[in-house]
Amino acid sequence: MHMYISMLGRGLKQSKLLPLPKRCIRYYSSSTESDIHNTLNKLYQDAEKPQTGISLRDLIFFGREVSPNKMITASQWIYRELRVRLARQVCLMDQFPYGLNLMPSVRVVRDWYFESYKDLLKIKEPHTTEQEQAFTQAISGIYQRHAPTPESVAKGVWELKQELRKTVYKSNNFDLATYVDVHQNLDNFYQYRIGMRMLIGQHLELHDQINNPVENYVGLISKQTSPSKVALSAIEDASILCQRHHLDVPEVSLHGAKDINFPYVSSHLYYMLFELVKNSMRAVVEFHKGGPYPSIRIVIADGDEDVTIKVSDEGGGIARSDFSKIWSYLYTTAEKQEESLFPDPSQDAPMAGFGYGLPLSRVYARYWRGDLNIMSMEGYGTDAYLHLNRLGDKSETLVT
Repeated sequence: MHMYISMLGRGLKQSKLLPLPKRCIRYYSSSTESDIHNTLNKLYQDAEKPQTGISLRDLIFFGREVSPNKMITASQWIYRELRVRLARQVCLMDQFPYGLNLMPSVRVVRDWYFESYKDLLKIKEPHTTEQEQAFTQAISGIYQRHAPTPESVAKGVWELKQELRKTVYKSNNFDLATYVDVHQNLDNFYQYRIGMRMLIGQHLELHDQINNPVENYVGLISKQTSPSKVALSAIEDASILCQRHHLDVPEVSLHGAKDINFPYVSSHLYYMLFELVKNSMRAVVEFHKGGPYPSIRIVIADGDEDVTIKVSDEGGGIARSDFSKIWSYLYTTAEKQEESLFPDPSQDAPMAGFGYGLPLSRVYARYWRGDLNIMSMEGYGTDAYLHLNRLGDKSETLVT
């Protein structure tokens, strides 16, 4: 492996997918080679098929007055769409550049996606209530299988950094954050992941809501998402984390259109706001050592097309030489903690660690055709602008 990593480190870029990579066979010794060939051939065929995007408005419209017959119709589309997206994800992971596709933790995740694809091949496209129930049970297992994916991929990135330090650079003084191909591939990877979890999670929630409806919810979508309420929840949780790691917490004030609501996936909004507030708290506490701490301001703007949320801090800002790196999954300002990024699962995660917060938040924002922009003044502070499409009329962003 070391020789291969060395070749990749010297600049081997993304290669075209081979008809049948032999490395695939190596990981499935429990199956016959013929079975693997047949499965991979089906996978490659599905990966060539186009994806079909959906919008929040589509999901809300379909999910109204949900019934068992509607769930059969939905499951037929999801069955076909998941096969395409799972197949594309496997192919994408096989082509991760610079040897990232060979890292043990990445191989584990790749195998999960392959197993999930095989799970769908084992069942028929649903046309009866019984088949729909079997399908729902299968995708529930898939949903649970992939829950640890972000941590495993983050560990794979860390493994790649260690491998390159040992075999190519033989030094700690190199900057993997500048490897543009890696973070572009990871952007695509997480775009696929978010989309698949949205489809599966929406189906599972609608299934539960047939008998147990939840007010103002259609599956995972809250028809009355309140940015101010989600922000308060994110502030509370980020404050607990900041207190735990820094023994102090700056105040956060909320301003602007605090009474608005709109249809959105509130769990997505929570993730983005939690990451932004957490980053601002850490920056303020570390820049103003010992206090007093200037407050962090969250401003909500009510536009015709977008709801925009600004998170503004006086945490010292970001140097221009580092600014291009903030969107890389390989960059973190907490390098000194790198060796302890993967503690015992029962332990708490560090306040700063994987370097995933900003790039993954931007992928979440862009999934529903929003965006995340950062403006910074080194020596003063940072403003983060989170733009959310409030109309819900635009299709999810698909990897092309």
